[in-house]
Order: sequence, then structure tokens, then C-alpha cells
Amino acid sequence: MNTQESGSRATLFLIPTVLAPGTADAVLSPQIREVILRTDVFFAENLRTARRFISELKTGRKIEDLTFFELHKDTPVQETRQQLRQCPGKDIGVLSEAGCPGIADPGAVAVRLAHESGLRVAPLVGPSSILLTLMGSGFNGQSFAFHGYLPIDKGERAKRVRELEKDARSGQTQLFMETPYRNGALLDELLRSCQPQTLLCIGSNLTAEDEFIQTQTIQYWREHKPDLHKKPTMFALGI
Repeated sequence: MNTQESGSRATLFLIPTVLAPGTADAVLSPQIREVILRTDVFFAENLRTARRFISELKTGRKIEDLTFFELHKDTPVQETRQQLRQCPGKDIGVLSEAGCPGIADPGAVAVRLAHESGLRVAPLVGPSSILLTLMGSGFNGQSFAFHGYLPIDKGERAKRVRELEKDARSGQTQLFMETPYRNGALLDELLRSCQPQTLLCIGSNLTAEDEFIQTQTIQYWREHKPDLHKKPTMFALGI
């Protein structure tokens, strides 16, 4: 039943996607398919990925019958605002490139505009690499911070790593990530800049068959360095 039939407010659904290919049945709730079945408009960071995701769910929806708007980090806010206004009374879905929309994801812009417009906002349950790493780290889950991507410049990155290590020692878990093809450079910096007994959790290819998540000291990782090249990975420092 759509919002017009039910008489309720139109809804902006935050629809999680998979972290690893071929895992939809294992990690996504039936609610996600139900929402996609009755939603005709979608905002997505990558339109090709979004269309493929919906097709692979085998809901019976014809992609050509759906409307997609691109929403990436460089999309002007006014453009997204105008696109939302083109869909009065319609339910809308927001799809992340991977994981949960609005978390380290440009979909947050659509959410903010939805609140401004009086739309109901409904986040759906799905996998988050941030929370999965935190859960599996053994670190403080009551006080934590996610910092996204660290600086690319070597000097700035080394400085930032030392700052995060200091904050982790205070008891607040520090989570961050890197573009998969630069994982090796970030890991090298962590091994170079952090103290030997500092604890580092590495969560890689989460939810996939070859999922890897382990917490060890920096000294251990120096002696048992994993190959993280081109593998989606989350890092966490803690005590």
C-alpha cells in the first residue's frame, strides 16, 4: 500500500545495501524488499550500482519503471531539494553505495531536506561496517568516534594517526577507513606511527565468506601484516 492509499505522510526510506556481493539473503531483512516493491523514486550515490542492487533482489520491479536521482558528495543541495519537490506524496528511497545511507554517505543531505519538508524519515535495518567493526573489536562501545577518511598527505596523516592513538588511550574507540586501494599505505602508517602495545582492530571484507576481523597489538601486526589491497576495510584503535 502506498502513502496516498493509506492517507499517511510520504516517507523517505533509508535503504541499506550489501557490503559484499551475493550476501543479500543473509544480511538484509525482508522489509527492504517490501519497501522497494512499493517505492518508485530513489536517490543513489551511484546509479549503476543502485539499479544492479535492485535487479539482484529479484523483486519483480522493472528498472525502466523507476526514477533515479544521483546524489553524491558534489551534488548541489538545491538540485536535491528541487528533485524532492518533483515527487509530492510519493515514498522515496535512499540507497548507499554500500551499507547504511546517511552514515559516511551523501544520502544525509536528502534526509535533512526531508525533515525540512515534513516527510516522514524511516531508517531500515541493515549492515554497517562501522558498527560491525566496533562490535567485533572488543573496544569501548559506549564512547566512540568515526573519522571517515584520514588525510592523504603523509605528514598530515602521520600527525592524525598520533592524535587518534592519544584519543584511543583516553578510552574512546577511534574508527576510520581508507579507499580500498590505499589500505596498505594507511596500515603502513599505523604500524610506523603507533606504539607497539597500542591495540588495532582490522575489519576487512565484512559479511563476505572471507570476512576478517581481528584485534591485536601494533607489534603483532608488524610481524603478521595482512594483505588488505582492494578489500573494503575498517580500522579501529582502542584499549
